[in-house]
Amino acid sequence: MASQYRHMFVVMGPAGCGKSTVAEVIASSLQVPCLDGDEYHPPSNIQKMSNGISLTDHDRWDWLILLRRTALQQLCPPSSFHSIVLSCSALKEKYRDVLRVAALENPHVLVHFIYLHADVSVLEKRVGARQGHYMKGGMVRAQLEALERPSGREVERDTVVVDVAGSRERVVGETLGLVGGIMGEY
Repeated sequence: MASQYRHMFVVMGPAGCGKSTVAEVIASSLQVPCLDGDEYHPPSNIQKMSNGISLTDHDRWDWLILLRRTALQQLCPPSSFHSIVLSCSALKEKYRDVLRVAALENPHVLVHFIYLHADVSVLEKRVGARQGHYMKGGMVRAQLEALERPSGREVERDTVVVDVAGSRERVVGETLGLVGGIMGEY
């Protein structure tokens, strides 16, 4: 019997944690769409980040709402997708709450967060190795300062944590196992 629920998996964390890579692997495994949050930033946000300026809450609200609405549009009928995967920094609990509203807008949608965690040295190394991305290495520390790590109530409710300091294969395997467990619950 098919589940009555549709799932929004939000792969979250600071720059360099592997959000886009992990989200693409999950989406490919589930054969569902993947939305890369970076592609939905307005030009003004991209310009700020390119210049090493951190985004404010005000800069993020419309972007987060657009991501939520776009994900819901792709999940709701006439769509036949049972899930969607979204990569988005979702650094603060209130940003995650904006995405959680999807479940209030459609009670058949369940929102799950996959927090990709790594030490600052790992993140800075990865961001420093990027070619052609607007997010520069100096932004990692600013994102970590803004980060409200999911804990307590969030982890109990809808968030899993994956340490991404290991090999890509281990991270992908662990994440796919967690996603499979979540899907199996519903």
